[in-house]
Amino acid sequence: MILACNNIDKTYVDNHVLRGVSFHINEHDRVALIGPNGCGKSTLIKIIMGLENADDGIITTAKDIRIGYLPQNALLNSHETIENEVLSVKKDLSDLEAELERMHEEMGKLEGSELDETIARYNEAMRVFELEGGYVYKSEVRGILMGLGFEPEEFCKTVDKLSGGQKTRVALAKLLLNSPDLIILDEPTNHLDMSSIAWLENYLGNYRNTVFVVSHDRYFLDRIVNKVVEIDCGKATTFEGNYSDYSVKKEILRTAAVNAYIKQQAEIEHQEAVIEKLRSFNREKSIKRAESRVKMLEKMDRLERPSEYDGEMQLVLSPGVESGKDVLSIRGLKKSYGTRSLFENVNIEIKKGEHVAIIGDNGTGKSTLLKILNGVETADEGEVRFGTKVALGYYDQEQHVLNLEKTIFDEISDAYPSLNNTQIRNTLAAFLFTGEDVLKRIDSLSGGEKGRVALAKLMLSEANLIVLDEPTNHLDISSKEILEQALNAYDGTLLYVSHDRYFINRTADRILELSGNSFNEYLGDYDYYLEKKAERSATDQQKSNNTKLENEGNKNDWLQQKQQQAGLRKIKNRLSDNEKTIEELEAKKQKLDEALYDPVNATNSAKLNEISADLKLIDDKLAGLYDEWEMISSELEAFAEQHD
Repeated sequence: MILACNNIDKTYVDNHVLRGVSFHINEHDRVALIGPNGCGKSTLIKIIMGLENADDGIITTAKDIRIGYLPQNALLNSHETIENEVLSVKKDLSDLEAELERMHEEMGKLEGSELDETIARYNEAMRVFELEGGYVYKSEVRGILMGLGFEPEEFCKTVDKLSGGQKTRVALAKLLLNSPDLIILDEPTNHLDMSSIAWLENYLGNYRNTVFVVSHDRYFLDRIVNKVVEIDCGKATTFEGNYSDYSVKKEILRTAAVNAYIKQQAEIEHQEAVIEKLRSFNREKSIKRAESRVKMLEKMDRLERPSEYDGEMQLVLSPGVESGKDVLSIRGLKKSYGTRSLFENVNIEIKKGEHVAIIGDNGTGKSTLLKILNGVETADEGEVRFGTKVALGYYDQEQHVLNLEKTIFDEISDAYPSLNNTQIRNTLAAFLFTGEDVLKRIDSLSGGEKGRVALAKLMLSEANLIVLDEPTNHLDISSKEILEQALNAYDGTLLYVSHDRYFINRTADRILELSGNSFNEYLGDYDYYLEKKAERSATDQQKSNNTKLENEGNKNDWLQQKQQQAGLRKIKNRLSDNEKTIEELEAKKQKLDEALYDPVNATNSAKLNEISADLKLIDDKLAGLYDEWEMISSELEAFAEQHD
């Protein structure tokens, strides 16, 4: 056991947040803490970390345990660069590295016993340096930063100049590098794009210590956890397995709890009706029987009303009119900001009834594309055409569709003036805004509450083309599931941007991936996308390997060709040199022959003997050169036949 919570209680004024919460985490467990927004998850984490006090209960941890904690918005105030800020976690190693360099320089100036002593200290320091990963920690820092979405050219940026999300990622990098015995993460995927989340999943999957994570990212939880702790109505229930395992078990328990509650309520109503009837008889015997039944009801262990029974958002999406078959046509679309190109020559066709998800890394231009469709942004080039009778409904993650200065009631009333007060209140009640809640100003609402107001407006719009920008960002798991059910039942057309892979799996039948300024299409859900992406990657790798082999083959062919040409030139050069030498000797022989028969030399025996000797030498040389010529000529013929 590495951590145990025993009967933790916490109340804020009249809000009893945690009611006897108990669970434990074993060493090497990967545990998820889940529950609706406001159920007390972050409060419980703060109690575990000693940042808040429990009203009752005990937190127990293993002896000498190192706990690392990442809150939802871990804002760092530092003037250090990103890389140096993360490297500060390994200050002991960097100090030791500096000490090793100092000792190394010092040893060149020492001798005798001082040198021996310094060498001994150096060797021990080197042993510790190697043992603690001194040769790899800088590479590990860079690997973690790149995994969390920072480009190498960003490493030199100072932390105080970063956005809130970037600062949280730096804090996460420091936490991972520190490698605590128990790592506690509160919504770690909030500021990560898909590739970074996949990297974090892989990192935590191989993490040698214990992980305790609060998250609404169901796909993330499916990949990393082996236990789920659910906070519901202030109480904790532990489920073995990942999120999907929990979901199946929870549904069974939920159905049983609702059925048990309904059955008990029916029994109570029946008994109350009987009691009322017996009392109406106004007979002593009947009144005693009524009193007996009243006592029985008072002793009954009343079941609490399940939170799912009446605490869920009610969302139904229905098109007001039916659109034509061709809903949306995008042709040659291009968008840039200054010298930064987001996308170009984009061509997309959306047909009636399709559910299309747009995915891609942060900053690639996904939300910008939706803003162009909604007229919030203008394209540099290209055109956007909507089909016949298309009525567009837009959900914006930045909630630009809401007027922050209005109340919730006025926001709906002004957008849909044909609705009366009762209709507006009934609509808002379906999105969990009741009583005085409807008079709250939009700017006072949480992100999740603003999201529910935007969804209420979307439902009332009766749009037949719904465009959503990160619709699950501020929703808890139960609200996400309700949205998924509504979208799956929707018979209009759906186009959305999301990084919620579980949501995409449940609602998309086609995926457009924005990567490298263009879109790649996958006709399926997210798992299908991953499968085909892996196949394409393998195919591209094979093509790359084939190209490499082909290039190597071409290189070898080229080298072989060059070698052949060099060999051929060598033979021809030898033949040419041979023929040139023969030609020169034959010219000399001709002159000697002329001198031999010149009348001037006819009586000069000494001269004749000299000429004869020179002729003999030339004849001997020519004989050898003639043999060599025949040999080279044969070699040239053989070479030509071999490489024909």
